[in-house]
Amino acid sequence: MKSTLRIVLVGTQHPGNIGSAARAMKTMGLYELHLVRPHKFPHPEATALAAGATDLLDSAVLHESLADAVADCHFVVGTSSRRREVPLPEYLPRQAAEQLLQAGMSGNAALVFGCERTGLENEDLQRCHATVCIPANPEYASLNLAAAVQVLAYEFRMAMLASGTRQETVSISLADPDEAPASHEDMERFFGHLTELMEHVDFHKGRAPEIVTSRLRRLYLRAQMDKREIKILRGLFSDTQRMLRISQKQQTEK
Repeated sequence: MKSTLRIVLVGTQHPGNIGSAARAMKTMGLYELHLVRPHKFPHPEATALAAGATDLLDSAVLHESLADAVADCHFVVGTSSRRREVPLPEYLPRQAAEQLLQAGMSGNAALVFGCERTGLENEDLQRCHATVCIPANPEYASLNLAAAVQVLAYEFRMAMLASGTRQETVSISLADPDEAPASHEDMERFFGHLTELMEHVDFHKGRAPEIVTSRLRRLYLRAQMDKREIKILRGLFSDTQRMLRISQKQQTEK
């Protein structure tokens, strides 16, 4: 059994953890490894600790940003060991696995891990639909990166087995492309357009926009819109901007 679930490691500091993560993935039938700004890769230590999973290292895709790594994904779950400033739906590993499996049936899904020392930064969590936390011993919750990958990869495989999935890839084709889930790239364009509109109408009125922007991102990501819904909303934004320009022109001419 193989799955198209994408494992994304962000800012990994120790190359050995990349190799160990690849090994953990392959034992659970996961093959899509994406790396965002790894400190040292390729590296002999990564190859040594991959122990038979060097094919995942050879095919690993490198990115300069998380946005690039999940651009074509429509459901992204970030790992976190503690509550953050970015409020997102929080799953236990088994729940996250079920959500990722379901999402993978209609598009690309990604599971994202931050660097060993600090985990995912708030900026990266903003790009996630939800978070997952492994309920480790609160008196010693320090979990190695590769071990965390192993735990979540195992839960995903169990979800696949429980669902009865026996096909090489977990996917379905949609008759109407506009009914496909919006990708991360679609959503980022949408958020850019929304920001532009809010600036056009002076929505923030001189106040810092970060809190409102964060809440709106959370709202629209939670909706998990399809491409048609994105087109409708962006069409509304465009018409609003057009009418504002007409009104402003008429005011100027007076």
